[in-house]
Amino acid sequence: MTRILGISGSLRRDSHNTSLLRAAAEAAGPDIEFVLYDGLKQIPPYDEDDDVHPRPESVARLNEAIGAADAVFFSTPEYNSSIPGQLKNAIDWVSRPVATNALRNKPVAVVGASTGGFGAVWAQAELRKVLAAVGARVLDLELPVPHAHTRFEDGGLTDDEIRTRLEEAIEALADAARAREDRRTAV
Repeated sequence: MTRILGISGSLRRDSHNTSLLRAAAEAAGPDIEFVLYDGLKQIPPYDEDDDVHPRPESVARLNEAIGAADAVFFSTPEYNSSIPGQLKNAIDWVSRPVATNALRNKPVAVVGASTGGFGAVWAQAELRKVLAAVGARVLDLELPVPHAHTRFEDGGLTDDEIRTRLEEAIEALADAARAREDRRTAV
C-alpha cells in the first residue's frame, strides 16, 4: 500500500485547499492510504538557534509524518502571489539538515485552490520551486482550482472535471512513489 501525506498550506478552518485534500483522499484508489496532516499551525517560526535536537515536538511530528509517507501531496492557497508564510516556514524546518531532510528524493505533487480566476498557479509554481530546492522529486503537474468557492458544497468537491484531474494527480504521485520504492529494493 502506498502512503501519501496531504499537507494543506491553509490554516483556515473551512479552507478550500483542505477540502481539496479531503477530495483527494476520497479519490485515492484502494491501494493508496491518504493521510491528512493537520499540525501546520503548531510549527513555530524557524530560527536556526532553535534548530537543535531534540527539535520542537510539532516539528518532530511533521518530520515523522513526512518520513513515514511514500509521497507528499501539497495543496496551497495563494497569498500575495506566493505561498503562505506558515507553509514556507514548515518547509524551512523540514529542509534541515539539507543532505538528509525528510523531503529529499521524496516524490511530491502540488495543487492549489483560490477564489480568484487563476487557481493559485503562482503559488503552485513557487511551492514547486521551493520543494525542488530542498531536494524533493517534484512531479511536473499542475492542477489549479479557480473560483474555489463555487466548486465545493458543504466541504465536498462538486466539480467532476477537477475530481477526475485530482484522481489522475494522485495516481501519478502514487506511481512515482512505487517507482522510487522499486528502484530502492532493486539495489
